This record gives sequence, C-alpha cells and structure tokens, in this order.
Amino acid sequence: MARPVRLIVPGVAVHIIQRGNNRGACFREDSDYLTYLGYLRHLSSKYRCELHAYCLMTNHVHLLLTPAAAGACAVLMRDLGRCYVRYFNRRYGRTGTLWEGRFRSCMAESAHYVIACYRYIELNPVRAGMTDHPAGYLWSSYAINAGMRVDPLIRPHSEYAALGQDCRRHAAYRALFEAAVDERLQQAIRDATNSGYPLASEAFKACLVAPDGARMQRGRPGPKVEQARATYWES
Repeated sequence: MARPVRLIVPGVAVHIIQRGNNRGACFREDSDYLTYLGYLRHLSSKYRCELHAYCLMTNHVHLLLTPAAAGACAVLMRDLGRCYVRYFNRRYGRTGTLWEGRFRSCMAESAHYVIACYRYIELNPVRAGMTDHPAGYLWSSYAINAGMRVDPLIRPHSEYAALGQDCRRHAAYRALFEAAVDERLQQAIRDATNSGYPLASEAFKACLVAPDGARMQRGRPGPKVEQARATYWES
C-alpha cells in the first residue's frame, strides 16, 4: 500500500515527531543529546530550516521548524537520522535501525497553533513526570525561549517574536506556561501530527491546492491568506 503523502508549504511551521524503534531509548548519555543537537545545528543551517523549539526525550524527539523549501524537512530528517544512527550504533556496538520508520509531522498555521506547539513540545517532560516545570529539563528549548540562556540554534518564529520585545517577550513566554493546559488543543496537536493533516484555519486549508491544481481534501482541525500551493513529499 502506498505511503500517505506528506504536506509541506514553504514558510509554514511544521511540528515533527520521531520515535525510537519499539519505543526504545535513542539517548543514553548526555553526550548523545549533545551529539544529536550538533548534527541538528549543522543540518538545519545547511537545508535552511529555522528551528523554533525542540525537546529530546529519552525515546523520541519533537521539533518545531519552518522550512524555506518544500523538500527541506524531508532531507533534514533523513540526514539527521542517518548521521545520528551511525554515531549511536558505533558508540554502543549495535546494528540496525534506531528510529520507528518515517517521522510524523503536521503544519501549524496561525499564532494559535504555532504558540500551542511551542508549549506542547516544551511541556513534554512535565507530562512524562520527569520534572515539575519545563525549566527543570535540560534537553529542550524552554530555557532559550524563556530568556534563561542563549543558543543560536533557536530562531524565533514571527508569532513568538510578536509576544513582545526582549525581556517583555521572555516574561510573556514564561507566563504561557503558568496558564492551564487546554486538553482539547493538546489532543488536536497529537491527532494532527499522527495523521499528517494541518493544524490550520479553515480559510488556510481552503487555499491549499495540490500541484495539479486540485483542492486539498484533508480532514479536521482547524486570517485570510493568499492561495498557497502545497507540495507533497513521499519521504
């Protein structure tokens, strides 16, 4: 059976999840996390994917990025997976796959969905019971986005930048994590990422067209935008 196509629009943020095979550990030591981030730093620059948020969990990773080209996410994740698996297998004397097949993804359009994805990603360790607050987890972008440290790996999305200037932005961002979690929105992010349909307004989805000009007919969640030509990728 043919694999479902992956919908990417250049300039629109994408939430990505990649899990370890059989939910196995992808990171064992601090140096593993650092190595993964090193590859991510190099490849996100090489393929012009701006990284806005990340969380490296023991057996899976979350990324929020915006690609400059439709194929950029696919080649970034392909090369990132290959480089890291070679490192991991060599270090731990193992062979075979590390990742559970294809990464899963969904587009996130509008401030509502983009900022929700920031929170969803950086709250992962809290939901997993690993820490009481995202600031207590080392391997996520929370400290960077909250203004606690600086790392050029992270590039601000325009919706994040719109929270304010400098200290005010950081304070506004930290305040987002004090607000109650919207369980329905969290479930919408999970469903969209696992199924590949966009987190977008109905107006945005109505503007999406396939390369042959046909309207996109892809399911659930959801500012008037110009017609966006979607590019579909099998990778």
